[in-house]
Amino acid sequence: MMENMFIKYSLAILFLPLAAFIVQIFFGKRLPRQGDWVSISAIMVTLVLSIVMFVSMLLNYEPNFIQEDSFVWFDMGHFSIRLGFLIDNLTIIMLLVVALISTCTHIFSTQYLKGDIRYSRYFAYLGLFTFSMNGIVLSNSLISMYIFWELVGVSSYLLIGHWFEKESAASASKKAFLTNRVGDIGFFIGIMILYSAVGSFAFSEVFDGVSTGLISGSALTLAGFGLFMGAMGKSSQFPLHIWLPDAMEGPTPVSALMHAATMVAAGVYLSVRIFPILTPDALLIVAYVGGFTAIFAALIAVTQTDIKKVLAYSTVSQLGYMILAVGTGVYTAAFFHLLTHAMFKANLFYGSGSVIHAMHHALHIKHDHETDPQDMRNMGALREKMPITYWSMLLSTMAIAGVPAFSGFLSKDAILAGTLSFAQNQPVHFLLPVFGFLAAAITAFYMFRMMFLTFHGEAKKPELMSDIHESPKEMSFPIILLGALSLFIWYTLPNINPISTNGWFADLVVPKNAVVPGNISAAEIEAGAHHAHYLAMYISIGVAVFGIFVSWLTYIKKSLSADVWAKRFGLLFTLSQNKFYFDENYNRYIYRPCLRLADKISWIDWDLYDKYFINGFGYLTKWASDIVGKFDFDTIDQTFVDGTGKMTKFFGKIFKTVQTGRLQNYLLYVTAGIIIIMVIQSF
Repeated sequence: MMENMFIKYSLAILFLPLAAFIVQIFFGKRLPRQGDWVSISAIMVTLVLSIVMFVSMLLNYEPNFIQEDSFVWFDMGHFSIRLGFLIDNLTIIMLLVVALISTCTHIFSTQYLKGDIRYSRYFAYLGLFTFSMNGIVLSNSLISMYIFWELVGVSSYLLIGHWFEKESAASASKKAFLTNRVGDIGFFIGIMILYSAVGSFAFSEVFDGVSTGLISGSALTLAGFGLFMGAMGKSSQFPLHIWLPDAMEGPTPVSALMHAATMVAAGVYLSVRIFPILTPDALLIVAYVGGFTAIFAALIAVTQTDIKKVLAYSTVSQLGYMILAVGTGVYTAAFFHLLTHAMFKANLFYGSGSVIHAMHHALHIKHDHETDPQDMRNMGALREKMPITYWSMLLSTMAIAGVPAFSGFLSKDAILAGTLSFAQNQPVHFLLPVFGFLAAAITAFYMFRMMFLTFHGEAKKPELMSDIHESPKEMSFPIILLGALSLFIWYTLPNINPISTNGWFADLVVPKNAVVPGNISAAEIEAGAHHAHYLAMYISIGVAVFGIFVSWLTYIKKSLSADVWAKRFGLLFTLSQNKFYFDENYNRYIYRPCLRLADKISWIDWDLYDKYFINGFGYLTKWASDIVGKFDFDTIDQTFVDGTGKMTKFFGKIFKTVQTGRLQNYLLYVTAGIIIIMVIQSF
């Protein structure tokens, strides 16, 4: 009975956003309020169903609960493809995350996008995106996940480029789409390698095939890395990180939905799903990519002045944390951080949207079209004007900084404990926990830098202060809700540590043993992380306090000068401020050479192949046809055929003269003929 309920609810959760998309895309503009209530109603129903499934999961408390169903989608004799869905505790938690953030985004957007010329289409694309993301979550096979994976890419392209009149938005959407395609190519290659060896796309059958040795060694490592490339693209991991900051050109609610909780989390979700088949070599690659991304993006965020860019690079860094956790084996901690991060990072994006909305409104009243409403250097002293936004963002900032009593502390502590345990067992990889703890310190610094520059100090634009007000209730509600969900209490019950022994998360999201021979077991990973827990906790608290304290000294107390420290760091500061020149170098060493190569190939194709071979063959054929045609016309037609006709006509005229139609003449001709014959015979 319970299983049937989960199946029905999951189908409704999957297809309701799709139904809203269809209604909106065809009839949205004709409906009252351009049909936003259709999309909101559909997504709220999915939220209710997700909550019911989540509560049922907690009440039943079945650690190994799993329900799977599939159908034949494509059948050609011995080759067939089955699509289906997989429901387990991991799926249920992820569905709730997607539904909650998507609901908040829909509500927030009613005011943020009010009066937009493509209002109904925007909500249609939100529905398509939510449908695609739910499809990824519910997929029971690599091929069905890949289908929805591409649909997420398409819908993200449409949402990022919503304001395509802006060149920056149009370029950002294309950049996001093409960069993700690079990762998706690797994802597809990995799928094909596994299918060629195992003969199935289903997760369960792939795991069984790997455990029985149908694929192993370098081939399995290559397949795992291919799958991870898909995660690198979606989760914006180095070196495929460049699209995410530019994607902030889309509407801020889109940033919260896609780049805080759902789309970028898809890569982490994929990594968690495929964890059992990752070889030790593949896991090391995953760990170092994640660890380097965490510290690399954090260093860039330190010097950014655009409030959304700070949060964008913060997202890249936090995703690096999750990927680092997967690589070091503590993938339950990675998924738990995905859960907590979704709440506080979405709230930070909503909060930044609230600030931008207020700044834009004030600038519009002052007819100031030059000042950037997203630049923190134009803000300051907004705490009194926007108290709801401030206190809510402060809660989420405390969470992401890893302050005790906040959600981020629980999940980051688990990740850092896992990396520390990994390094203790394999000292040669000591850089992994170093990456983690340094990124934690820098995160605490730049996040409070953002809060201090935005809400504290003196107003950089005093003339705007009288026109800055708190956002409407439609925008404030999601901020309050997600700010409250940044507190630790929602994640701890019934045990103070949800991912420790007897913690609800650890009990329900059971770590799976790797099916690759030689991989560390889930029990060993859990035991190692447990022993390193307290040391990691003390260090993480210390680095968080240090980062916050330095930020306070710099931007509130003014004991430290940011300009002085910028000069002292010199080259590092310049590199950070310019995002380590990755966009420029990509443009110089990848994009331009590729364009030049494309030009050369185009020259070979058009000027050489088409012009000389294809067109030359055409010219030769035309020349030969001209000769044949001339021979046919002048010799055969004009001389032979026409000559025969002329001769026939000539003799016809002669014969015509003797055909008088009179019998007497014919008798005369006969008589004359007989006489002639007789004369001839006489000789």
